[in-house]
Amino acid sequence: MFDNIEKTNLNEMGEFGLIEHLTKNIQLTQKSTIKGVGDDAAVLDFSNQKVLVSTDLLLENVHFDLRYVPLKHLGYKAIQVNLSDIYAMNGMASQVTFSIGLSSKFPLEAVEEIYEGALIACQNYNVDLIGGDTSTSAQGLVISVTSMGYAEEAKIAYRSGAKEGDLVCVSGDLGGAYVGLQLLEREKQIFLENPGIQPDLEGKDYIIERQLKPDARKDIVQLLADLEIQPHAMIDVSDGLASEILHICKASNVGCKLYEEKIPIDPMTYETAREFGLDPTVCALSGGEDYELLFTISQSDYDKVKGQLDISVIGHITEASAGCQMISKSGNVHDITAQGWNAFS
Repeated sequence: MFDNIEKTNLNEMGEFGLIEHLTKNIQLTQKSTIKGVGDDAAVLDFSNQKVLVSTDLLLENVHFDLRYVPLKHLGYKAIQVNLSDIYAMNGMASQVTFSIGLSSKFPLEAVEEIYEGALIACQNYNVDLIGGDTSTSAQGLVISVTSMGYAEEAKIAYRSGAKEGDLVCVSGDLGGAYVGLQLLEREKQIFLENPGIQPDLEGKDYIIERQLKPDARKDIVQLLADLEIQPHAMIDVSDGLASEILHICKASNVGCKLYEEKIPIDPMTYETAREFGLDPTVCALSGGEDYELLFTISQSDYDKVKGQLDISVIGHITEASAGCQMISKSGNVHDITAQGWNAFS
C-alpha cells in the first residue's frame, strides 16, 4: 500500500512523538469536553445528564483482515462500531478515546491512514477525540476505542425495558454487511490463488460499504426524539437480528413474534446472497455487523413510525411463555436461535 512512497520508521519518533504527531490538529467541539488530549487524563463535565460509556477491542485477523480492509476505513469503522453502542442506549455520543497497538511492520504513514479515518468519523458525528494510547504489539494490529455520551435518565433505553404488546422495530436494512464480507472473502481467495487477477466488485458498492464503512444510526435516535417516541428497549445489530432480539427478550423476560416478510433486506443483499447459495433471511438473522438499531415501542406510537421509510415494524413482543418465534413467508412457525458472532469460537 505504501511501496511507492518514502516510509517513516516509528522508532525514529518514539511513543510520545507519535502521539503528538497524530493529535496535533485535534479540535474540540463538545461543551462537555473541558480538557482533551495533552494531560494525564481528560476532563469532562456532563452537568445533570447521565453518562454512557462503552469500549470495543478490534484485533487483526479476528475482527478485520488487512488484505482487503483499507486502513482509513478501519479507523473509521473502529469509531463507528463503538459510537453505535451509545446510540443503542438512546443516547448521544460526545467523546472517544482511541488506542492502538502495532508492530514495527507499520510505518508512520500507515498509522496516519488509520488515524485519519478515525478523525473523519469523529468529525462526521461531532464527537471529540480526547485521548488514547499507543503501544508495540507482537500479535498484529490492535485497536481499542472507548466512547462516552449522555442522556437524560428518563430517555435511556435498556435491553430490559420491552413490554408485552410492544411493536418490534428495526432501522435500515439487514444482512448487507455479512454478504459484503462473503464477497470480499471470495475475492481474497481468488487473489491468493491467482495474484494477477484483480477483484471483481463492480456493481456491489452498497454491500461492500456496509461491511467496510458502516455508519452508526445517530439519525434514528434524533428521529425518535423528533417524533416524541420513547423506545422501551433498544440494542444495536452487531451480532445479527436473532441474537439481538433474544438479548432483549431475555433481559426483559418476554417473548416475541417476528415476521420474515417484514424483515428489511436490500435488493443487492438479496440477489448477492442468492448468488452465493445463501438464504437472505438467514444472513439478516445471523450475519451481524449491520449496526442498525433494533428497538421496541408502544403500539400507540405506530402511526408515528408507519410512514418512516427507514424504520420497519417487524413483529411484536409477547409473554415469556410464548417463546421467541419467527413466522416464515409460508406461514410456518420457527423458534429463533442465535447463530451470530461468537467472540471465542
